[in-house]
Amino acid sequence: MKKFTLLALILLNSTLYSSQLSDAYQKEYTFLKAQKLELETRFVSEKLQQDTDVNVSKAKIELLRGSLMSITNELQVKQDELEKATKKLADKQDNSDLTSNVVMQMVTTLEPYNIQMGDDNKTTSVEKMTKAFDFAIGLYSKLSSIETSKGKFYLPNGSIAQGDIVKIGNIAAYGISTTATGALAPAGEGNYKLWNAVDSADDAKAFFGKEKLPNLDIFIYEDLDKEIEYQKEKTYKDTLRAGGIIGYITLMMGIFGLLLIIYRAILLSRSGSNVDMITNIVVAKVNNRESSGVILEAIKNYEGSTARVIKATLRNIGKNREHVEDIVMENILNESSNIDKFGNFVIVIAAVAPLLGLLGTVTGMIATFDIITEYGTGDPKLLSGGISEALVTTMFGLIVAIPLLLLGNLLTGWAQNIKDSMEHSALRIVNLFEKNNLR
Repeated sequence: MKKFTLLALILLNSTLYSSQLSDAYQKEYTFLKAQKLELETRFVSEKLQQDTDVNVSKAKIELLRGSLMSITNELQVKQDELEKATKKLADKQDNSDLTSNVVMQMVTTLEPYNIQMGDDNKTTSVEKMTKAFDFAIGLYSKLSSIETSKGKFYLPNGSIAQGDIVKIGNIAAYGISTTATGALAPAGEGNYKLWNAVDSADDAKAFFGKEKLPNLDIFIYEDLDKEIEYQKEKTYKDTLRAGGIIGYITLMMGIFGLLLIIYRAILLSRSGSNVDMITNIVVAKVNNRESSGVILEAIKNYEGSTARVIKATLRNIGKNREHVEDIVMENILNESSNIDKFGNFVIVIAAVAPLLGLLGTVTGMIATFDIITEYGTGDPKLLSGGISEALVTTMFGLIVAIPLLLLGNLLTGWAQNIKDSMEHSALRIVNLFEKNNLR
């Protein structure tokens, strides 16, 4: 019974507790539902506000974007205008610089004629150019005409001649005096000197008399400040002097080589003399079946390499053929030293001569560059010495080498022909002796 009562109490308590918990949950649910409703209301309100703000912002952005495009277009237009203005300014600056350069050139060109362009500060460039063109037209008329005035000019011996000077513009002049008459050339510092032209006196008198000539013997110059040297005909001594010591050595070698050529030609002429005559005498004697002693007596008065080889052949003709041929070759070799004498030396000279010319070229160019280093390239006369040596020595080397090489090879061929003729004549005699059974 007690247990039943206890169980009933527990169930009663549980029921009461469940009822309280359900009420609590119901209250909490009601509260949360009210909050949810409130949040949904606030969410809708906030979303509407946000949509309104977004639309306003988009409208502002579109307005700003339009303003930006307008400003960008205006900026591009201003940049184009600025670029055009800069280009115009640069063109004007270039034109100003070009005008200034032209004016400066005009001032420099007209200054030798004592023509003033005006004050730089008070006269504009356009005014200066206008004056310069006006002056140039008058100056052109003056310089393109023939004028005669009293003056002086120097003679080739250094004396001064007084007379009339006929000026042909500013490019040529003639001098007429009782002492001498002819074309004039610059003597330096604005002075004239008589040019060494042979036929210019008649031209000077014709110009003085206002006559026109179809042909002129005239000297045209650029200015009178630089002296012009007299024309001088170059002689062979000047050419030799221009070659220097190497040129002299080359020519001496050439002369020595030519003497050797002449001496060698005399030797070859003697060595190959009477070849056909001696051979014909021996052949006739052999065909007549005469002995070698008789044949030797017939040719004993003949001299020369061929005669000596044939005599040696006849003295040994009674021996066997191989021994006779050996004797022939031995005698030909003995004669070769005399036949080939100085032949190789001539060829050596012909080969060395161009090398000497090249050496002279190198030394001449070294001298030229030394002068350039010390004095520069302003005066071509200073450079002419080294260049002349460089070219003249090369010319001398070729002048020596070419004839020596040709003549040396011709004489070498001549010498070989002599040796071949000696061998041919000796072997022909041996064959004749064998054929006639005279051995």
